[in-house]
Amino acid sequence: MGLHNDDLCGPVGPLSRIWVGSCDGATDFSSIASATPGLGFARIGGTTTAHLRGPVTTATTLSCPADSEYFGADFRLGAHLTLFPRAGLVNGEIVLPTLPDGRILLDGREWEMPTPQNVDVFVERLRRAGLLVVDPLVEELRHEGAVRGMPERTAQSRFVRAVGVSRRTLAVIERARYAARRLRAGASIAEVVGDAGYHDQPHLTRALRRMIGHTPGELVRGGMFLDL
Repeated sequence: MGLHNDDLCGPVGPLSRIWVGSCDGATDFSSIASATPGLGFARIGGTTTAHLRGPVTTATTLSCPADSEYFGADFRLGAHLTLFPRAGLVNGEIVLPTLPDGRILLDGREWEMPTPQNVDVFVERLRRAGLLVVDPLVEELRHEGAVRGMPERTAQSRFVRAVGVSRRTLAVIERARYAARRLRAGASIAEVVGDAGYHDQPHLTRALRRMIGHTPGELVRGGMFLDL
């Protein structure tokens, strides 16, 4: 009993992955920090709703009801829907408007509700309509700071506009997720402190509590749902 999920597809186009999930019993779980936004779809009681999620900088506890189903598409870094400012989505989500027949209403147009098998087609249609864009410089800005002679302040501003969070926040989130993966894979706490670049175990513990919602010891013991 509980929450289960699987990846259907890895990186493709503006997407980093497509996933599906289900909850066969009412379950509380930790929704962990993530720098990338995405589209999620929930089917509960025969009704499907569509949600746009922004970057999340802290872990939160969520609940899923019994017999609910989910699927979604996580965007690659720097991809976003032009109708919704990135900064306004940080640590939040928007329920997209739907019509009585289940279609989604975006930019004054009606869009067929996707399925797990064609959500990539739905996203591609949004891209072709100019509603989904990817900043082509985000990866360079992420790794190199300023590019093509761009002033550092301009590079920082462009990165935040495209992603919704700063490069420093992105690094903090990714380091915590890496540390959690290592602990779940069997690495010792001491190993992860060194590998992930934390000052000491208390530093690691504070970061994981905030970003992952669990302590290092809890992650080592396992037994919880954790989508890393």
